[in-house]
Amino acid sequence: MRKICIINQKGGVGKTTTTINLAYGLAKEGRRVLMIDLDAQGNLATALGIESDKDLYNLLIENPEIQECIRRVDHNIDLIPSCETLAKAELIIAGEPGRETVLKRKLQGLKGYDYVLLDCPPGLSLLNQNAMLYAGEAIIPASTDELGLDALRKMIMVLQKMNEVFDHDIIISKVVPTMHDTRTRLSKMVLAQMQSEFYTNISDPIRMNSKLREAPNRKKSVFKFARSSNGAKDYLKLIKSVIHDEKKFGLTPIIEMNGKQAEEQEA
Repeated sequence: MRKICIINQKGGVGKTTTTINLAYGLAKEGRRVLMIDLDAQGNLATALGIESDKDLYNLLIENPEIQECIRRVDHNIDLIPSCETLAKAELIIAGEPGRETVLKRKLQGLKGYDYVLLDCPPGLSLLNQNAMLYAGEAIIPASTDELGLDALRKMIMVLQKMNEVFDHDIIISKVVPTMHDTRTRLSKMVLAQMQSEFYTNISDPIRMNSKLREAPNRKKSVFKFARSSNGAKDYLKLIKSVIHDEKKFGLTPIIEMNGKQAEEQEA
């Protein structure tokens, strides 16, 4: 199971958009995906039209079964949503021992997924620390402007520091240049700088595209809303790249695992 936090301390860089479209793209390829919303604004549930009685607050503060907090979104896609009460949860766990690993302990029994995608809020909150210490990988969406490049560099330093302080080994599996405006010289220059500095794990850019902004209003992924748009084409490239890395991260998809088991039983 690949556990990936979609994270950047800078807001407005496309973290939620990346989480949703990555989940839908992976699900379409037969992967089972769980999204977890760590933002008290609850943007994942809003964007997907999901309502829930129990959410991440209940999971962190109370002691329910994990399944009680999970909602089905679509075929192969589930969600642990959040709402404004999550801000209260962060205050409560701040006083607990091992506060940085509460999420890891609560999700210890989770199984049945190929991917867990954690949609992280801006900033360096305690919940984001929990996400980084639970995840084995980080995907960092970064806008292709000067502030975006600066935030990307700082985010990488934070991840490195978390590894050092907590003896963790989270890997930066993808840097995703977002909101790329192919018409402007500045956007092209920043993209070139990102590609130069992070060439080992940078993805193709996600171009600015109105369909990516409109899709949440229709409660859809960009693939269902405008599958021929540039936004859909760009995220499809990212999804193919993530799937290509599965062997590197030791993932055998559940669908393949079940197929092998079926073959063995028939034999």
